[in-house]
Amino acid sequence: MEILVAASIPRLPPFPQISKRNLKPARLQPLYCSRWSPFYATVDCRINASDKGKAIEWNIGESNRLSETPVSRSKLGGPSDVEVHQNHLKSIGTEKDERHNDIWKLFKEAQQNILYLNKQRLLAMEELDRVKNERNSLLDKVEQLEMKKEANIRRDKITISSELLLRIDSLVLNGVIGSTEACDLRRLVIDSRGSFTDDLYDIICKNDAEFLAELRHFSKKSKQNGFHIIHICTEMSPVVSVGSLASYITGLSRALQRKGNLVELKPCLQSQYACLNLDEVQGLREIEAEFYSYFNGHLHGNRIWTGFTYFSRSSLDYLVKSGKRPDVLHIHNWQTSIVGPLFWDVFVNQYNDMQGFEGTRILLTCQGFDSQCLEQPEKLALCGLDPYTLLRPDRMQDNNKSHLVNILKGGVVYSNKVIIMSSGLTEGRIISASGHGLEPTLAIHKEKLVTAPCGFDKSTWDPSCDDFLPQSYSADDMKGKSICKVALQRHLGLHEAASKILVGCIYSDILDVDLEELKTVVWMASRRGVQFIFMGSSLIPGMRRFQEEVKDENVRFVNEYDEELSHLIISGSDIMLCPSFDDPLLQVPLKAMKYGAAPVPVNYAGSRLRHFGDETFESTKFSQYFKYTFANMSLGQAIDEIENNPSQWNRRIKDAMEKDFSWDSESHVVMCTGKPGSGNISLAEAFLSWTGMN
Repeated sequence: MEILVAASIPRLPPFPQISKRNLKPARLQPLYCSRWSPFYATVDCRINASDKGKAIEWNIGESNRLSETPVSRSKLGGPSDVEVHQNHLKSIGTEKDERHNDIWKLFKEAQQNILYLNKQRLLAMEELDRVKNERNSLLDKVEQLEMKKEANIRRDKITISSELLLRIDSLVLNGVIGSTEACDLRRLVIDSRGSFTDDLYDIICKNDAEFLAELRHFSKKSKQNGFHIIHICTEMSPVVSVGSLASYITGLSRALQRKGNLVELKPCLQSQYACLNLDEVQGLREIEAEFYSYFNGHLHGNRIWTGFTYFSRSSLDYLVKSGKRPDVLHIHNWQTSIVGPLFWDVFVNQYNDMQGFEGTRILLTCQGFDSQCLEQPEKLALCGLDPYTLLRPDRMQDNNKSHLVNILKGGVVYSNKVIIMSSGLTEGRIISASGHGLEPTLAIHKEKLVTAPCGFDKSTWDPSCDDFLPQSYSADDMKGKSICKVALQRHLGLHEAASKILVGCIYSDILDVDLEELKTVVWMASRRGVQFIFMGSSLIPGMRRFQEEVKDENVRFVNEYDEELSHLIISGSDIMLCPSFDDPLLQVPLKAMKYGAAPVPVNYAGSRLRHFGDETFESTKFSQYFKYTFANMSLGQAIDEIENNPSQWNRRIKDAMEKDFSWDSESHVVMCTGKPGSGNISLAEAFLSWTGMN
């Protein structure tokens, strides 16, 4: 039976907020009133038949209840109170949603603003750091530029002097002035270096007449201060660099120049030097003048270049033609030893125009006696020498093969002094065991001998001003060395940590027996975290096998020599393994000490170090210092001292860095006169002392 119910719903106050989680969907029930059309409401209506005529209980949602009042309706034809309430609820919900959306929108905008401000703050901090780094970088560059400027000022003075001397050579060769006046003008340039050289710079580009007039103007009050030294050699760095001779000549020449002497190089350049780099010769130009050299019975024309000339005979002919009168002619090894006999037997004895050479002395440097050059005597006649007078025991006759002449022996006999390059061997051991057949000759000429260890050029090897390093450092401030180590590790892909012990090894040659001894040491140390870097040729016998056997994440190999990288390896290493302390080619032990790395022997038990630095009066301070610091220290002992006694290690390294074993060193050479107390002096001082001019 259909029951008609008249429900009177009074206007109610707004319902309290109902959580959406508590709302449950209800079925839409038709509700009929006596005069109204049925309408739908989401309500729960419960009617009991026994309660007819009473109020009806309405349950809306779960928390609201209608009061028990008779159901009524509003005005005739108007919306009911339920509809009004529903519309009110809808408006409240809509307003609430809009307010919620506005709040959420403001929150999101605030959040975005905070993120933007934080991002701008980070960018500002990064920009500040960048500006600070750029400022520090600019300060470093300014400091480096100032240092380079000072170096360039010194270099410019030498360059100006060289250009002036080349112009004087041109005047002589073109017949504008005589050899006597040329000598006076050269002496003027030598003595004026560092004083009015700048005043002469503007006259270099003038014509010959104006140039000569200006030069004569400055010649009235000249005074002798330095000496004129000419090298006749087969190589010199950086033009031709084949072996140890090139760096020796360049380094020694720079040291002598820094002492106020004029040094010239006259290379005897031969066709086998395909590596000749003419771009490194400044001011190279051909002189339009003719002169001839005698060879094989004929006079041969020579092209003259103001940067160099060639062959021993033509070098001496050039000296005569140009009017040069050097105080010292410095010849090297067997390749230019023939200059000695040529100078005394041909030019001085036979030429009448050799006036001014009375004070010239011949100095021979020998890197070793293992290469001496034996020739048939008749070949001496090709350059004007008399074979019969020279094939004698006291001249050039070989000590073992009497039918041949020994070119190096001729250099020893005809030189005023002989420098023997050796870092550990004394004069006595050289004469008795290392002369390679020249022992009798060396014993006879013992008074001439000078032993000198290898040096290095401190103008290019100094950690305080090394352009190849990311950060300079010195014995008083070692912070830069850690930066160099990390840069080296990064460059070669090693784990970057300044606290890691790093061992370097730069070699030109290394014995197979040393590699076998080294293999176990490297293998054990690398597994303790010690890092190793080896630089050198992989073609050395046994090297490829060694590389395979010690392969490890802490070991790196550079299979060719790289000059720039060698600076970084030595500066970044704590220890430098040295196949030999007598290293005339690479000079690693000396450079290692200067850069704060300990030079340690590859083979600690090797017999080659047994007699290094013997305590005799003729030992150099260099060899004595090595003997009591690094020569008797194994790699394992060095690593242990770094780890367990760092303060003692740091004192050892600082002391080594403060030593000076460059070519300028005042404790670099011992004069081997055979008499006690001859003393240690610099190679530059030794160079001049025996001439009688000191």
